[in-house]
Amino acid sequence: MTEPDGSIEHQLDSGRSWLVALAAATSMFATFGVAYSFGAFFESMSEEFGTSSSATALVFSLTISLSFLFGLWTGRWADRVGPRPVLLAAAASLTAGLLLTSLVQSIWLGYLTYGLGVGFAVACGYVPMVAAVGGWFEKRRATALGVAVAGIGLGTLVGSPLAARLIEATSWRTTYVIFGIGGGALLVLASLVAERGPAAAVAPAPKPLGELLGIRDFRLFYLASLFITFGLFVPFVFLTDYAADRGVGDVAAATLVGLIGGSSVIGRLGLGGLADRLGPMRLMVASFVVMALSHLIWLIAGSQYWLMVVYAVILGLGYGGFIALSPAVAAQRFGLDGLGGILGTLYTSAAIGSLAGPPFAGLLIDRLGSRAAIGFAAAASAIAVAIISQLAASMRATS
Repeated sequence: MTEPDGSIEHQLDSGRSWLVALAAATSMFATFGVAYSFGAFFESMSEEFGTSSSATALVFSLTISLSFLFGLWTGRWADRVGPRPVLLAAAASLTAGLLLTSLVQSIWLGYLTYGLGVGFAVACGYVPMVAAVGGWFEKRRATALGVAVAGIGLGTLVGSPLAARLIEATSWRTTYVIFGIGGGALLVLASLVAERGPAAAVAPAPKPLGELLGIRDFRLFYLASLFITFGLFVPFVFLTDYAADRGVGDVAAATLVGLIGGSSVIGRLGLGGLADRLGPMRLMVASFVVMALSHLIWLIAGSQYWLMVVYAVILGLGYGGFIALSPAVAAQRFGLDGLGGILGTLYTSAAIGSLAGPPFAGLLIDRLGSRAAIGFAAAASAIAVAIISQLAASMRATS
């Protein structure tokens, strides 16, 4: 639909534009709120299925990895048909995936029902809606995108403790039924106002990974993102269980993951706003350093809940900056032409990191204990800091 005068300028940055931004925030709230609440389900599912930490963590890892991989396709699908059908597909996938997961009698079936169902829903609710918001704004685009992706942090803030309360009151299976129906309803609601923006343009096909890896700076960016995500997703799976094992109540333990999401909103909005003045690359390095140092706080936290809270908040700030600044750094180094394809290819590093990191950490927990897993997260993040620092030096040399 168009405004009566038919001009693009009249439609951009309008009230309708902000409705689309709100719809995007709602879609990310629903999908990421479910996906990042998995830590609250971890102990219950592991005990019922009799599976190791590594095998149970693979449910989450497959979900997040598939969401990044599917995102390469869902964005271009939305270019062809618009965001509304894609969001309706997300609603169907999320609801069906969680309802089926509530019925599975084997963790192996959970890989299929949860991994595919929730992973596809996240891919439909994230990349296409970010693109939709970009097509509705010009002057306030950065602010609107910040509002949209803040839905990820808010979903994490609410989803994990809510899941813990529902599991405590009912069961993990019933909680998945509630999440499936509620999350699907939110996505259907968001689809009612989601539509392609007047300034939207079909993105070019992404360049092959091999071609991009031939560019040294892209290679550094890719490896830095890979190593930081090896450690980043470990607490999303294990922090709740870690706290519960040390006497923290289930809801308070699950709230830790919520705090990661809540503080990431501050990181996304705050560091994203500072990037125009201080430069995105400098703040990106700072975000990586913050994430690496935060894991050391977890390493010394022991049974002290307040230190776990400090860890969650500091990690969330760095994580929010990493997510918000990645597109800005890519645009600064590689330009705007074909940026969507470059980012889509870059995000495959997170697909690998999320797939490998938590299961490997679970293997370490089973064999060596939680400190080994936390040490792995810290070491991987330290390597990421070294690599991103090389990229920063390279960009300074060529500027």
